[in-house]
Amino acid sequence: MLYETLRRVGSVVGRALYRPRIEGLEHIPDTGPVILASNHLSFCDSVVIPLAVRRRVRFLAKAEYFEGTGLRGRLSEATFASLGAVPVRRGTGREALDALDLGLRVLKDGEVFAIYPEGTRSRDGRLYRGRTGVAHLALTSGAPVVPVALAGTREIQPIGARLPRVRPITIRFGAPLDFSTGYGHLKPGRARRVITDEVMAAIHALSGQEQAGEYNNHGGGDA
Repeated sequence: MLYETLRRVGSVVGRALYRPRIEGLEHIPDTGPVILASNHLSFCDSVVIPLAVRRRVRFLAKAEYFEGTGLRGRLSEATFASLGAVPVRRGTGREALDALDLGLRVLKDGEVFAIYPEGTRSRDGRLYRGRTGVAHLALTSGAPVVPVALAGTREIQPIGARLPRVRPITIRFGAPLDFSTGYGHLKPGRARRVITDEVMAAIHALSGQEQAGEYNNHGGGDA
């Protein structure tokens, strides 16, 4: 109830302020599990996507956003919790697997789960190589993957900026990608790599970003 109220209010306010261009919402199934795989340009991406989508969207967020002190810390915790964020710690391989397990639980419950295959925010606006967690989720859950391209959010809240700015933004949702069949002849690791590359190619087709051709190993981004 709180999520829906905040989503409705936030959507109205956000659309009035930013007048976002939203394309392809019809590609998101009305029911059932679905993975939203998006490029990642700004801290505010995890606010923009849930406010644009009619269904509840769950996503991973750094545990630090839930552990701050004082008024700012409480506000951060309340905001991310109400938007459907799932706190996760980053660092070790075990923690990465735990994060994927959380995503699988969300999909098992028939919900929408958003993930950033790049792993962290792009500091230079380029599209980095995807990590294979998105493929693991798709293969294990059987859920379709809807590619998402955000544009303009980097200008709303650049890395290091304390307050958001009013800038035009575009949110594009592509046609769902079905990976439930057709990959059984590949070894698991190879299948995950092939699927991840296909997802990133779909995101690139929507975003038009320059491709970095490497992993984004900069720290400090969202989970």
